[in-house]
Amino acid sequence: MGELPLDINIQEPRWDQSSFMGRARHFFTVTDPRNLLLSGAQLEASRNIVQNYRAGVVSPGLTEDQLWRAKYVYDSAFHPDTGEKVVLIGRMSAQVPMNMTITGCMLTFYRQTPTVVFWQWVNQSFNAVVNYSNRSGDAPITVRQLGTAYVSATTGAVATALGLKSLTKHLPPLVSRFVPFAAVAAANCINIPLMRQRELQVGIPVTDEAGQRLGHSVAAAKQGIFQVVVSRICMAIPAMAIPPVIMDTLEKKDFLKRSSINVSRLEPELRSQIREQNPSLEVVYYNKGL
Repeated sequence: MGELPLDINIQEPRWDQSSFMGRARHFFTVTDPRNLLLSGAQLEASRNIVQNYRAGVVSPGLTEDQLWRAKYVYDSAFHPDTGEKVVLIGRMSAQVPMNMTITGCMLTFYRQTPTVVFWQWVNQSFNAVVNYSNRSGDAPITVRQLGTAYVSATTGAVATALGLKSLTKHLPPLVSRFVPFAAVAAANCINIPLMRQRELQVGIPVTDEAGQRLGHSVAAAKQGIFQVVVSRICMAIPAMAIPPVIMDTLEKKDFLKRSSINVSRLEPELRSQIREQNPSLEVVYYNKGL
């Protein structure tokens, strides 16, 4: 085998992004939770492979598959602009396990005020880490700005959740199930712009098709942040807006609430007692639990 050519464009995704399957394969690879288990040495090895290849140096024996694997490992753990290693829960590979856990808890524990406050705080703390870790550009953000954004977003989410929870007390139960989704949507509108406010002041890098920087743009920052806010809200719909409708429908069905058993299968003492009270009764019901 010859040396790997230097014309492979690892600046772009490996698969054709004009097709659904290409986009799906790309994002499944980017968000692969298994990357969380990689050691620091493995991450550094991948970074060296990618940086060397971009500099025109090919590691001996390197194959194209190994190059792409290194590229996606590198992208999963290092910031694309600053090159710094992203904190573990802020990486794209942590999105699936973290969001599944937090979303499930928000949808489950929405009735009591203490649990609403706690899980909204957990969610906004996680979002703050993700937003900061994946901020666009290399504009620095001060500790004060970071703290202001975090406190504002958390306060906004909790206030929205508690306010809507209070307003929905006298409305159908289904409406109250959407409180977590509404709180998350409101918080995204606060959290993301505040967390990335520095970009709105100095702009973000803009490049040509080859990736060469041409300058910084505030207009691009505004458009990018708006797109992120909308996409975050839309991404929450499948997990937070659809399940409430399904669960509200299922909980009204008897098969989910109760199970049945023939009287003839009960203990002799209870069977005799039931026969004395209601000789024609053939089936009794019980709550099977969750």
